[in-house]
Amino acid sequence: MNEGPVRFVVRDRIPRRRFLAGAAAGIGAAYALPAALAGEAAAPRRSRISYYCNGEIHVNLPGAPESKPLTTGHWDFKPSWSKTGDMFVCFRRLKNDPVTVNWLTAIFIINVDGTGFHQLSDGTCTDFNPTWTRDGTNTPVWNRKISAAGGFCIMAGKVGGKPGEEVALTGRSYSSWVHSALGDGRLFVASAPPKLGRAYYLMTPNPGGEPKFERVECELATKGVLDRVSVSPSEKRICFEYQTGFKSKGMIGRTLYLADFDVKARAIANAKPFANEAGKPFWFAYPRWIDGESAVVYHSGETGKNQLYVYRLEDGTTRRVSTQAGADYRYPHGEAAPC
Repeated sequence: MNEGPVRFVVRDRIPRRRFLAGAAAGIGAAYALPAALAGEAAAPRRSRISYYCNGEIHVNLPGAPESKPLTTGHWDFKPSWSKTGDMFVCFRRLKNDPVTVNWLTAIFIINVDGTGFHQLSDGTCTDFNPTWTRDGTNTPVWNRKISAAGGFCIMAGKVGGKPGEEVALTGRSYSSWVHSALGDGRLFVASAPPKLGRAYYLMTPNPGGEPKFERVECELATKGVLDRVSVSPSEKRICFEYQTGFKSKGMIGRTLYLADFDVKARAIANAKPFANEAGKPFWFAYPRWIDGESAVVYHSGETGKNQLYVYRLEDGTTRRVSTQAGADYRYPHGEAAPC
């Protein structure tokens, strides 16, 4: 599924002369002065974010006014930014339904500049929440409904692929959901393999065969549901939505958490809430890493309209970064940071 050489976009360091010359043009906000020149540790650069606003896909710096959307005239959801920084994978709703899992959707890829649109699935299935592998293959992965009861399997495509070329990574006899990925090729999933039971796992894909599941230990998972899980770029932290208890309560009233993640031990520990600790009856959702892992962006409906917020780990502050109070903002993702 490797579509060719990986093209990494490096933005963390730029030559001193270019930085000084570009400062007047406004690029200083997007770059940090190298530590060797600044005489101290370089601050993380500001990440751009991708997000949904009124059904369209946007790219922006947090807090900046909206520019022209990348997509128009459709209902496009959940743009996940590729690790190479040049593409998004999203899904498009083609048939609506009051019950979300009855939608018909199509997975598509688009370049960050809005060009290169192509579908990976044909729109006859319910395909949700795509993201990317982090192993250098730039493989898009997503979740496909396989049963009326709401079970899902994990699918994989390829950049430049066509509908019908996607392959299943998990079986149809049990439900699985991909949340995030690791640089070694494993996927962070929720799954219920018949011999292992329902839990969170690091899954090693094996297209055409049975994947390998390695259980992730988490005390919170014994008391409730982790959802919209995102592993940090360093793979040392993790953020997620959390619902106490195992009976479906919808998405309203969840608490957002940060925690330590030990990949070797496959363990989540030291979980601490950072948004909606009181469980207020609003939609707090989709925490994602930005700014070199120093902040998390998410959406909340506490004001009556979904808006975007950034939580800073260093000082514990939260700031609204969406600019239109009457617009509907959702599903933010950080630049070159697949969920």
